[in-house]
Amino acid sequence: MLYRLLVINSRLTHKHINTNSQRMNLATALGQLRLLAILEGISYLLLIPTVILKYGFEMGLPNKIVGSIHGLLFVLYSLWVVYYAIKVKWSLMKTFICLTASFLPFATFLVDQKILKVEAEEVSFTDK
Repeated sequence: MLYRLLVINSRLTHKHINTNSQRMNLATALGQLRLLAILEGISYLLLIPTVILKYGFEMGLPNKIVGSIHGLLFVLYSLWVVYYAIKVKWSLMKTFICLTASFLPFATFLVDQKILKVEAEEVSFTDK
């Protein structure tokens, strides 16, 4: 259903959808960074209901589990941003934006769409 809507939208805007370039290549550092950005954002959002359970209903275990997973993903995402920034010689501003995104809900999703996905398309374009 979603794919059909994208196809209809592409016909209306006269843009070609290349589904192969939209997939993450997990064999690359950029693909791994994109996956970490999405997982970190999801884990951040999952903290909201667990905090409600912890303080509203005195159920602390879900918060401990999700909090630990989120902490691990936060550290991995931050390390991977620095690693990738050094590898491809990102500017300090782009690196700072990507690192700051991990502190704000929904921000890692925006970083993935506005920075990392565009970078992946540029890399795949130059590889051809």
